[in-house]
Amino acid sequence: MRYIKTAIALAIIAFTTSCKSEFEAIRNSKDVNEQYRGAFRYYEAGKYLKAADLFDQLLVATNGTLQDDTVQFYLGMSNFKLGDYVIAEANFDRFVSVFPRSPFTEEAKYLRIECLYRSTYRYELDQLPSYKAMAAIDVFLYEYPNSKYLKQMRDMLVDLQERLDKKSFESAKIYYTIEDYKAAAFALKNVLKDNSENQYREDIMYYIVAANYHYANNSIPEKQKERFLLFVDEYYNFISEFPDSKMRKEVDGMFEKAQTYIKN
Repeated sequence: MRYIKTAIALAIIAFTTSCKSEFEAIRNSKDVNEQYRGAFRYYEAGKYLKAADLFDQLLVATNGTLQDDTVQFYLGMSNFKLGDYVIAEANFDRFVSVFPRSPFTEEAKYLRIECLYRSTYRYELDQLPSYKAMAAIDVFLYEYPNSKYLKQMRDMLVDLQERLDKKSFESAKIYYTIEDYKAAAFALKNVLKDNSENQYREDIMYYIVAANYHYANNSIPEKQKERFLLFVDEYYNFISEFPDSKMRKEVDGMFEKAQTYIKN
């Protein structure tokens, strides 16, 4: 049994060494065509790290040749397949600047945007990468209005906009959570001022109503009537736009309680 295990181990080592030697032989070859074919063999076999290594090495040798754009495109593709979206984005960005009329250009622009999109963060974190991706999508949609990638572009745009909408809403709602109702009403109204089409518009307007109610309710008696009147304005704004809202019963209850202070 021990001899069998040893034989198996030696076979694995020999196989690994053989594979390594084959790659190193191609990598160290002076034959550009051999390296080119080898890079594609590794790429087609799903060995993207080795493919990327060979395509990167081919950049100088194929510069200015008919193979130039193919090598640069597949270098980006290899890094994209590896999930190294930062490097792949840089590859594709360079590609589209060097080869604006290549057959690969549209796909390279799309894949660059895919890289930007996959490098964005969830809504709680910095959204600058989201803005960068959205700007690139807008340019792409302008340049390729009939592209086969339109659906993917629009789906990404919807998702990114939803993150921005949620971040602005949640950032303003923090004031409501900590019971700073005056600041909450102000911040929430600014969210709608910046983007009236915010996907959380109904929730935002509800919290504006609720913030005004609590602010008035917690005020000194001399200020309550004036502040409840402001609440009533926001209440009517809300129910006129969302008459069937799931929060309707709650805001109606606030309105009824406010009447006591307004009529006095």
